[in-house]
Amino acid sequence: MGRAVGANVRRKDGDAKVTGAAKYIDDISFPGMIFGATIRSTIPHGEIAARHVKLPGGFVVADYHDIPGKNYVALIDPDQPCLAEHIVRHVAEPILLVGHADRPRLIGLEQQVSFEYLERAPIYDPEASDTCFKRISIDKGDLDRGFAEADVVFEGEYRTGHQEQLYIETNGVIAVPGDEQMTVYGSLQCPYYVHKALVVLLGLPPGRVRVVQTETGGGFGGKEEYPSMLACHAAILARKAGRPVKMIYDRVEDLLATTKRHPSIIRHRTGVTRGGRITAMDVEVVMDGGAYATLSAVVLSRGVIHASGPYRCDHIRIRGRAMLTHTPPNGAFRGFGAPQTQFGIEAHMDRLADEIGIDPVKLRELNALKPGDTTATGQTLGKDASALPVLREAVRRSGFREKRRKWRGTTRGIGLSLFFHGSGFTGGGEVKLASKASLELTARGARILVASTEIGQGTRTMHAQIVADALGVPFDDIDVHEVDTDFVPDSGPTVASRTCTIVGKLLERCARDMRKRLGRLSPADYFKKHGSFTVTSQYEPPPNLLWDDEGYKGDAYGSYAWGCNVVELEVDPATFEVRPINVTAVAEIGKAIHPMMAEGQIEGGTAQGLGYALIEEVVMRDGRMANAQLTNYIIPTPLDAAPMKVVMLERPYAYGPFGAKGVGEMPIDGPAPAVINALRHCGYDVRSIPATPERLMNAPRQKAEGKRQKAG
Repeated sequence: MGRAVGANVRRKDGDAKVTGAAKYIDDISFPGMIFGATIRSTIPHGEIAARHVKLPGGFVVADYHDIPGKNYVALIDPDQPCLAEHIVRHVAEPILLVGHADRPRLIGLEQQVSFEYLERAPIYDPEASDTCFKRISIDKGDLDRGFAEADVVFEGEYRTGHQEQLYIETNGVIAVPGDEQMTVYGSLQCPYYVHKALVVLLGLPPGRVRVVQTETGGGFGGKEEYPSMLACHAAILARKAGRPVKMIYDRVEDLLATTKRHPSIIRHRTGVTRGGRITAMDVEVVMDGGAYATLSAVVLSRGVIHASGPYRCDHIRIRGRAMLTHTPPNGAFRGFGAPQTQFGIEAHMDRLADEIGIDPVKLRELNALKPGDTTATGQTLGKDASALPVLREAVRRSGFREKRRKWRGTTRGIGLSLFFHGSGFTGGGEVKLASKASLELTARGARILVASTEIGQGTRTMHAQIVADALGVPFDDIDVHEVDTDFVPDSGPTVASRTCTIVGKLLERCARDMRKRLGRLSPADYFKKHGSFTVTSQYEPPPNLLWDDEGYKGDAYGSYAWGCNVVELEVDPATFEVRPINVTAVAEIGKAIHPMMAEGQIEGGTAQGLGYALIEEVVMRDGRMANAQLTNYIIPTPLDAAPMKVVMLERPYAYGPFGAKGVGEMPIDGPAPAVINALRHCGYDVRSIPATPERLMNAPRQKAEGKRQKAG
């Protein structure tokens, strides 16, 4: 029997998806089912003065009065109503729900449902807002001493915009009411988030709420928290109608109403010696949270922890805040705050290298974190810290130095970025989650029971590989139970590069415990003799992992994955269109459980990062997304993709399954700054993304002029 881990085994979900047998939410129907729609606010901020509803018979109408429990979407802060009562804070805020058995009758309801508002002045600039969702401070060493040791103090400001997750399948759910239970089927990432929200909204005990994940056509974080809102809407209508209710967003509604990546403002003040040693880092991070808190606090948390980049510095001050603005709430997106702050530090590093006249690779080599060094939070890195290996491999593989010399002064440019990404929830998050995973003996092998969702990334396959090798049975003998809260334990959300590292490790432990119990018997023989049994494992932190959530000090993550991107591009001097012509992506991920899928994750995340860097621009006008359609919200297609060389290095993490770290999020951290640094090599001083042709046309064509002074 060959090993499954490290092999490109056949995907568990592959056949059903390729043949069309897989059932997505809009493929599913129930007897008596009706369809639901949401009536939303048309202003960014104000008070609802009057409601005018003139609908004929046959329509089911629900508002906040029809909520039996508490009118908020349970997540972190109870500030976001499921249905607006008197105040609206953003365009497209849900106010009213309407259901009908004939789906086309739900189109154009604006003629029959309207609202009068007393408008209030909206705020769109996070720095002008007086409402802060979260503040975080990180302090290390003595900042004044660090600046006193510097020869040069260099400053820079960097900005990132919204980004839409743009999963291929829009948001959708079906709520099915029963005498004893409300069941919700949906396209989602985090079934127990949805379960919690429904329990609070419906005022029911947990055992009377059931959530089932259907096949899901992508998420990228966009189906982490938002499906809780939609599930609550469908459940309210289903409860009032006494019939199943299906709610599926079209693309325009999905773009207008759902969460996006947080825009950010990142400011750096850095002390450095003439030789290139960084002595002090003073960083300010401002994130635009939108109208409600959602996940802004934890997005900011990961952002500030990664804000100083993969660099050694004894004296660091980081200040972060997430602010309210009157646009739809921003939330989870692949990378979760780290792409914004690592864009800032990596764009700053190239400008800093120019300022002191040092090669950008040399500057990074001098300061890159190594085993035994400490991060901004004071975490001592283990022997798997790999900043230098990924940097040197990317430089070598891409021919970086030669091309940099050869292309200077031409329309071609080359740039790089060095980055890292913590695996799992930040700080004590995994301890608070107390995730569980179970493994059930079957007649031929074992069945996995976890709440981790398959959203296209390969969860079922990767988990089955881990279990197969740990249990010592063929991969094909491992089944995966559907994600259904009536049957699977709470394994935590499918986010934060934790599905392999954290839940995979729980399953590895389950499999090894099961193997001990089987003794010398095979699963089949034991099953025939004794029947089935189930093994459950609960998360326990690795030894000596300490975190102070008040002071933001200590071990922020069990381990980090590391990456380096090199982007080569060409700028059209007439149209200012940027064409990436080659990308080298080097990633150190501990262990590639399924090399082909891991490579696919790196390719996909890198392509998504190139879109973030160059073409994906959410245009907000009066608090509303003005380009909420795919004709003018542009993402990279295969025709836009540059040839990509992916290199995976492996430095096993002792507490990951077979040494694995996370791989899903990290690839999106590096492309944007590598693009901006390549544009800088072409002579364009760009400090915000996306670097559209309009921004490039207006960018300064000289080297950056940072504010600097002689220290001391």
